[in-house]
Amino acid sequence: MSSKKTSAKKQKGGKKAKESSKGKQTELDKNDEVDLSMASIGHPEIFPLVFTTKTQEIFNCRADEDVTEENCFKLIKKEDIIQDLKTRATVSDFHPVKKVILEYPGEELLVVFDAKFQYGQNFYLVASEEAKENLLKPPETVEEKKDDDEKEEESEEETLEVQPYKPPVHKPWVSLGSEKEVEEESVKEAVTKIKYRISRVRRKFGAPITFTDKNASHVKDSYLECTSYQDKSFSIKMLEKDVGIQMVPKLREAITQTTWTYPKNAATQYFPIELSNEEKEESLSSGKLKEFLTSVHLRMEIALQQNEIMNAFFDDWKALTEEESSSGGKPDVYLKAYQSFTDLHYFKDRTISCVCWHPTISGIIAVSARGRLSYEEQVNLSDKSLLQQPVILFWCSFDPIHPQLVLECPEDICCFQFSPSDPSIIAGGCINGQIVLWDVSQHEEKLQNVKPVADETEITAVSTPSRMQVQQNSTEPPLVRCCVVSSITDSHEKPVTDIHWLPDYSEENQMDATSENRAETFVQLVTCSPDCSILFWSNPAMKPSSEKLKEEDIFGMPFDVPDTSKHLDLCWKPLVKINLCENDTSAEYSPIRINFRELHCRYKTSGTKQYFLIPEPDGDIVYSDWKVEIDSDSEKQISQKHMQKYTIHTETIDSLQRSPFFKDIILSVGGQTFAIWKEGVTNGPILHSSCSAGRYTAGKWSLTRPGVFFIGRDDGNIDIWDLLKKTYEPSQFQNISESMITFISPWIASPNQHFLAVSDDLGVLHVLEICQTLSQPSENEHDTILDYFEREVKYLNYCEQEFREYQELQAKTELKSSWRHRGRKQYKTKEEMEEQENADYAMFLALEKQILADLVLVNRQEILSSLDT
Repeated sequence: MSSKKTSAKKQKGGKKAKESSKGKQTELDKNDEVDLSMASIGHPEIFPLVFTTKTQEIFNCRADEDVTEENCFKLIKKEDIIQDLKTRATVSDFHPVKKVILEYPGEELLVVFDAKFQYGQNFYLVASEEAKENLLKPPETVEEKKDDDEKEEESEEETLEVQPYKPPVHKPWVSLGSEKEVEEESVKEAVTKIKYRISRVRRKFGAPITFTDKNASHVKDSYLECTSYQDKSFSIKMLEKDVGIQMVPKLREAITQTTWTYPKNAATQYFPIELSNEEKEESLSSGKLKEFLTSVHLRMEIALQQNEIMNAFFDDWKALTEEESSSGGKPDVYLKAYQSFTDLHYFKDRTISCVCWHPTISGIIAVSARGRLSYEEQVNLSDKSLLQQPVILFWCSFDPIHPQLVLECPEDICCFQFSPSDPSIIAGGCINGQIVLWDVSQHEEKLQNVKPVADETEITAVSTPSRMQVQQNSTEPPLVRCCVVSSITDSHEKPVTDIHWLPDYSEENQMDATSENRAETFVQLVTCSPDCSILFWSNPAMKPSSEKLKEEDIFGMPFDVPDTSKHLDLCWKPLVKINLCENDTSAEYSPIRINFRELHCRYKTSGTKQYFLIPEPDGDIVYSDWKVEIDSDSEKQISQKHMQKYTIHTETIDSLQRSPFFKDIILSVGGQTFAIWKEGVTNGPILHSSCSAGRYTAGKWSLTRPGVFFIGRDDGNIDIWDLLKKTYEPSQFQNISESMITFISPWIASPNQHFLAVSDDLGVLHVLEICQTLSQPSENEHDTILDYFEREVKYLNYCEQEFREYQELQAKTELKSSWRHRGRKQYKTKEEMEEQENADYAMFLALEKQILADLVLVNRQEILSSLDT
């Protein structure tokens, strides 16, 4: 009867809750309402909740402290819960049952601590007053008390009357649904089992298992992956079971004692104890000192001799690494990409013609570009209209995106050079033959203060900024106009192919005399062109002092052009002009590159200049001595030229450079070969490479290693030659670009950092970092390379001497045989006979020269070994 009453009360409470919910409207959306009640199991008034530690502390219902399994009830005021919902909003643990709380009719709500998780959470909320009263004061307890009282009264009456024994009567079993639960929990096999039979030959039982190794480098990207797979043995669902485990730590007794020492006094003496004069005399005159010196005299003498013979501070480990690297191992020889520069506005569809590092400002590099024309097109179409503005761009390694300075050019620049004595002066040669000078002294401070893009300082506003400041503060780089341009009529008739500043100890004057430059400044230029001329120019860009400049003149002229040499614009003429034409043979030489030997001239006396020229288009090298002598009759200075011609290269030579370590060693690169020359050796080059599959386009010596030089190719590769390792092929090659290499320029940033600037035909400048193997010279490398060059010179002299002796021997033998045959033939005159002999002798010499050349190439190694012995 009690269970029926409680169910009836629950139904009434549920009806009342439903009626109250119909009478009130809430602002919650129907999609957000979630039914958390236990209506599915017959308890719609129960709402399981999860109370966090914060919520338990707020409402004083901490588990196992404020509420326990025995005392599990907690009454919370409805106002406190609503205030928590307003304060914590969705974070509140009562937010899921917000609607239920707002519709609750009472002032206090009952929260029950569910220690056994009967409803799935640690707490549950009672949402009806009837259920709350039933839980707090269940009616069953009142009836049980009445039954107990009745039993006590009956027991008292039974004590008075003894009733007879009645055996228990068997009652029929009434099913209440428990057998269904047992049947559902029991395990039944619903799927038939699959049977497998696995057999194996008996002799294979216990056979050894062999494993194989696999090299990771043979796999793509050198990465072996062990892919995961599903193991069916771990996918079986097991039944839950209760297992109790208790762990007891093991205890161990240990004793630790610190050793104690008693304190004691200590003293430190920091000044030396000096002997008195009497003690010094006594010690020096003592016999013990004499015996000691006598005993160690021989050992000290041997030690001093060993120090003179052998370096005691020699680093054996460093020498050992150098020996290992030169013994045939594979050291790290590479060019690491450091930075790249390009400009889509100025360098679009153009090729880089010249690259120069700034002599004094670190990280600044200047680049010029021209149209993509062949050499013949440059010579024949030098007056072609320009589609793009020709410029020289200054880049900085800190900012590879924005140029730091732009030099405006009248025509495409083929070559340019910084003045070694004054780097703010720049001289360049145009494609139309003119010479241009720029003065960037006003922008040197900007170039020196270049910082990374992220570290740029903010632009401060001033009251009256100058035009120079406005342009420097703008995003566009400053545009510098040329200060001097040579006269068109007095310049070269064809493109300027090479330009050099004359050394600081000589100066040419209008009388073709060489005088001493005591100020040690570079004040003259020399240029060459395929128009068969070499021109010497003076440097008119001499900067005046700032005190002499008037403010009116400064504001009256362009802000980016100094007023120096303004009167020489388009009137600048060369001092001396040399024509490379021989009147006797009508031969013309068209220089493409020019290279001077160091001049050692006396003051106000005639001197001698020796230089290499590269005529066009055959690639022949002409060695010329230009001497200035005084005619005895007219007492005027006369220029005399003595030229020697060598035919080595089959195409135009692109590079000609002297070695920075040997002033008489020159590298020439052109066509499919390169050659190394020694000044004074007229037999030919001391080293001549074999013909390559592609064409060589550029070449430069290393600035730190005497035996290393870099060769650029038309396929975008850089050949690294190391004469210490190989002289017949490059020691290493590396691809830099997809197009032709046009220029190479090395630079030393610091003792531990060396760079190589490489430009290509697409207008991109690549800055590469040279590895330590190619930048740090090995021990005695200079002497080793010098000895190699001397051996090659000895080889050439020996070949020439052997050729002459062989030639004379064969000439005598041929003359004897010819006289025998000619004895039968009679000539009318003696002149006819001599003419026939000379013709036969000349044909014989040509034939023998070819035979000897083939013979020398075969026996070259044997000759070198004999020279060494």
